[in-house]
Amino acid sequence: QLQLVESGGGLVQRGGSLRLSCAASGFTLDSYVIGWFRQAPGKEREGISCISSSGGTTEYSDSVKGRFTISRDNAKNTVFLQMNSLKLEDTAVYYCAAAPKFKICVLEAEEHDYWGQGTQVTVSS
Repeated sequence: QLQLVESGGGLVQRGGSLRLSCAASGFTLDSYVIGWFRQAPGKEREGISCISSSGGTTEYSDSVKGRFTISRDNAKNTVFLQMNSLKLEDTAVYYCAAAPKFKICVLEAEEHDYWGQGTQVTVSS
């Protein structure tokens, strides 16, 4: 079975940092574009970052650009999201997802076939 598992979420103070991980099993991650998405209570799911299958191309939404960094280690079948300078509005459930039909970044949720369960990130004052 194809599976993605997020980890690394938790409670952090405003201005702090967290690193999220997305680990894949059942398939080789280097064939997939991987995106990070988040959803806060009462809001639509938002695409915030993606990375090409080779890792050579990355994209970020305006809301996180300059604060978050996406990377991947295909040898470990894992994608990371380093989150710095966290704001209260970053509080959300964070999901990773795989898009098998693309080689470049896509931030549209409907283009992703495989999703993790999500990990909660809570930013406090």
